[in-house]
Amino acid sequence: MNSQFLTFPQIDPIIFSIGPISLRWYGLMYLIGFGFAYWLGMRRAKNSHGVWTSENVDQLLYTGFWGVVLGGRIGDVFFYSFDHFLQDPLYLFRIWEGGMSFHGGLIGVIVAMIWVSRRQARSFWQTADFVAPLIPFGLGAGRIGNFINDELWGRVTDVPWAVMFPNGGYLPRHPSQLYEFFLEGIVLFVMLNLFIRKPRPAGSVAGLFLIGYGVFRFLVEYVRDFDPTVNTAADLITRGQLLSLPMIIGGIVIMLWAYKRKTV
Repeated sequence: MNSQFLTFPQIDPIIFSIGPISLRWYGLMYLIGFGFAYWLGMRRAKNSHGVWTSENVDQLLYTGFWGVVLGGRIGDVFFYSFDHFLQDPLYLFRIWEGGMSFHGGLIGVIVAMIWVSRRQARSFWQTADFVAPLIPFGLGAGRIGNFINDELWGRVTDVPWAVMFPNGGYLPRHPSQLYEFFLEGIVLFVMLNLFIRKPRPAGSVAGLFLIGYGVFRFLVEYVRDFDPTVNTAADLITRGQLLSLPMIIGGIVIMLWAYKRKTV
């Protein structure tokens, strides 16, 4: 009965180990994402006619890295595992037992951008518009890491491309990680980097990022499996959708403000 569906490729999440130290695919995906952001940021800095320097990009991405890591972990704990945290506060520091929340990471990056903008004496929107097109590639890489880790799979389905995930009970499920890889990684990357080919009002690039990610995440949540710790099948809206709505609304407001301010 299940032979018609795709079998999950058995990929060891650990690439190799040297003593107690292991390199995991998920961690490698994050490194690839940051490496690409660094390369693209440096390339854009060279073409900025002195508006951005390599030192500016170094400072921005280094600070942003810690914003992603700290914000992502704190967000995952407080948005999705708060009851666990109340019972065991040290769970916050055991990052090997939990995950990373995009929405928490976004908050961390926003805090990092505010700090860097002040240090570099530039507007927050100038910083945000520079950062936004660098992010999607890393998001896509992270979703590939989720797929390899056999986690965050979708709901049970009978579509021909359904995947039999071992951790999903060998039931045919939507490969929602790959949907997000395509939408959040590839499509959003192309959208933003085409958008910035022409001069845009300050804040509009960041606004488009918020709208794009928010809409894509909201849609994919319809096929992602329910997290029993925060959602039930009776819920009309998932936690991920609830967190994405402010992004969509905020992005629309920012873009309207950016273009209205340009015409004033």
